[in-house]
Amino acid sequence: MNDRISYEEKKELPDSVFGLPERREYPMPDAAHVRAAEAYFRYCPEDLKPRLARAIMERAREFGVDVESPTILDYAGQQ
Repeated sequence: MNDRISYEEKKELPDSVFGLPERREYPMPDAAHVRAAEAYFRYCPEDLKPRLARAIMERAREFGVDVESPTILDYAGQQ
């Protein structure tokens, strides 16, 4: 499982697959990247965490990924 995207690959992704589309950060084009976004969630600026958490939950549902992080669930309002 590869959770690295090259600069060229990232440029080709639509904004809709990013956890923070306006910043083009936390790309989640597949299940592996949803898990990577979950792993890197702690580096997200505090004021953007609720939005990123909701985006992770939405993409996780799409790809059948179980989000287990209580922090993300809490920020997403799902606890």
